[in-house]
Amino acid sequence: MSKGIGKAAYKPVGVLMGFAAGAIAGMVFRQVWKMTAGDGEAPNPTDEDRRWGEILAAAALQGAIFSVVRAAVDRGGAVGVRRITGRWPD
Repeated sequence: MSKGIGKAAYKPVGVLMGFAAGAIAGMVFRQVWKMTAGDGEAPNPTDEDRRWGEILAAAALQGAIFSVVRAAVDRGGAVGVRRITGRWPD
């Protein structure tokens, strides 16, 4: 099996997993925000009633959660492709 097979097999998996990662990260962020801020909704950057610190903290937390979830999903997808094809997607 050529090296390209693993990579080709991972492309459609990667796209689907990316959508899943975004949805999962959004759910995790909303739950973490509720627990930490005690507020039902994260601040919108254009909400004039919210302070800069609150807006930037929410954005940083959301970015960190998205990055961790995306990395975990990508890694899991790559492991799955290797199990199926015998090759690591590069």
